Amino acid sequence: MEDAAPEPAPERAKPIERRVAAAYEHPWVVRITHWFSAATIFVMVTSGLRIFRAFPSFGPKIPQHDFVDVPKALTLGGWLGGALQWHFTFMWIFLGAGVLYLLYQFLSGHYKTVLFMPRDIRGVWPMARHYFLFGPKPPVTGQYNPLQKLAYTSTILFGIASALTGLVLYKPVQFFWLAWPMGGFHLARLWHFVAMCGFLAFIPGHLVMVVLHGWSNFFSMLVGWKKDPEYLR
Repeated sequence: MEDAAPEPAPERAKPIERRVAAAYEHPWVVRITHWFSAATIFVMVTSGLRIFRAFPSFGPKIPQHDFVDVPKALTLGGWLGGALQWHFTFMWIFLGAGVLYLLYQFLSGHYKTVLFMPRDIRGVWPMARHYFLFGPKPPVTGQYNPLQKLAYTSTILFGIASALTGLVLYKPVQFFWLAWPMGGFHLARLWHFVAMCGFLAFIPGHLVMVVLHGWSNFFSMLVGWKKDPEYLR
């Protein structure tokens, strides 16, 4: 009786190759205006603080009560006149980049990816808990999570507020009609300062998000494409 032929060894299953996807997250207009805005905000804040040092108060000049003593090392311009030159020069770059960004967002419909909506409210705390309290990570369903949308939308509002109040401070006589709903020139100066504080509050949180999301997130703001985004997995 012949021995039965040995059964062939089962073929080892080939590993499933995972396709790496990519998404075009940041059009060139968004990237250019982002980097222009980052540079101009730095100049505007540091020169603005130097201007503020000339009269660091929001009350009457007599008697003057200084609100805060800003260190000279944190300012740009060297003196009041120099700071004004820096501020008024980069003001137009800031306005141009902001107008171009807003026009593109609304004309292209891209604003839907970044605009904070009422439905995003419930997702803010879970993301904040994940970022800052090491809580569980909520599922990623879009390019931006609710906390990012809140931060970016707030920054757009800070930019609009700083632009409008800045026009009042730049030309108080010509823009008297714009100063009136702000409560007058002195309060416009206060709202301008508050808008700057909003930017200063946004920047550390923004940098934390960039670090936590990794190199691919930063690189996408340079080339537009993001490799293997979580919402496409």
